[in-house]
Amino acid sequence: MAERVYPSAKPATNGTTATTTTTTNNNTSFPATKAQLYGASRPAYRPQPQRKRSHRRCCCLCCIWTTVIILTLLLLAALAGVIVYVMYRPHRPTFTVSAFKVSSLNLTSSTSHLNTNINMNITTKNPNKKLVYIYNPVTISVTTAKDNILIGNGVLPSFVHGAKNTTLLKGSITSNGNQKLDDSSVTQLKTDFKGKNGVDLKMEMDTKVKLKLEGLKTPKVGIRVTCEGIKATVPNGKIATSASVSNVKCKVDLRIKIWKWTF
Repeated sequence: MAERVYPSAKPATNGTTATTTTTTNNNTSFPATKAQLYGASRPAYRPQPQRKRSHRRCCCLCCIWTTVIILTLLLLAALAGVIVYVMYRPHRPTFTVSAFKVSSLNLTSSTSHLNTNINMNITTKNPNKKLVYIYNPVTISVTTAKDNILIGNGVLPSFVHGAKNTTLLKGSITSNGNQKLDDSSVTQLKTDFKGKNGVDLKMEMDTKVKLKLEGLKTPKVGIRVTCEGIKATVPNGKIATSASVSNVKCKVDLRIKIWKWTF
């Protein structure tokens, strides 16, 4: 018996949709599924590239490599410092106040301005055999030890401090009535000037220094020299008085500046 062929679709009439059928070997027709009807026309899914994730990954890698490079440089610098220290045993320079003469130290007639004229000698020693210190100009300030009242300022010129060398620095501290004091400072200074034991003074010297090691020069580093224990006597007339400097001790500290902060 011949196999009959049925049409797979009937034309739509009166607005109705044609139904699609399929023919099997057993001459049985089944309606087509939705996957068969719409699967061929559905567009293939294409995943979008994940740009944000790749961008974040690049940033993370950059941060990691930057951190690794910085840590490596710090490690190399520390290693170089250890090698230099072991080979040359660098020591800090020492400072000593060898003379401190007060020519004038009094309040003006207005009783709110200070008149100061002090001459001093400072001896500095470089104990290193191969290190040379190159100093910038040194700013000096003298204050009272107890209340930090400014007595006067001064400047020392720049100089080169050779290896195993002792250098004598001469400077002066002045305040020609330009500094105006508040009432509490005036009262305290009057009391100190009348004291029999003299006025306790403190001196601070700030500068920047560069180290020269054979053909190598280091960047400039800030230092502060603080000298305490100066006993100054106020002169009565035109004859200058010598302050007691036998118990003066000076210490040298590094001054490292990071942005706005100084350590």
